[in-house]
Amino acid sequence: MFKSFEDMQKFGKDQIEAATAASTTLTKSVQQIATESTEFSKKSLETAAAAFEKLIGAKSLDSAIQVQTDYAKSSYEAFVAQNKKLGEMYAGLAKEVFKPVEAAVAKAQAK
Repeated sequence: MFKSFEDMQKFGKDQIEAATAASTTLTKSVQQIATESTEFSKKSLETAAAAFEKLIGAKSLDSAIQVQTDYAKSSYEAFVAQNKKLGEMYAGLAKEVFKPVEAAVAKAQAK
């Protein structure tokens, strides 16, 4: 596999560089996901508080039911959209994290 000690050292260095690149990408992506989740949570709490205020101000039972129905519908739609977005972010994370590793493996196999 290795023709010389230098080849083995270069291979080890390439593996460390690939692991470092993957780790950096992973850290950045996880931070983006955490930021997105935090923003969604804040927005959800604001929406819930606004719906609660509308519910308190409802003049009739029908009005209160309509406020609750509107809130439930918008919350569900926001939840589904957020999960879709996070799913795409996680898929992108997996692709990006393994790019340096794939490149290192392909390089090693070529030798």
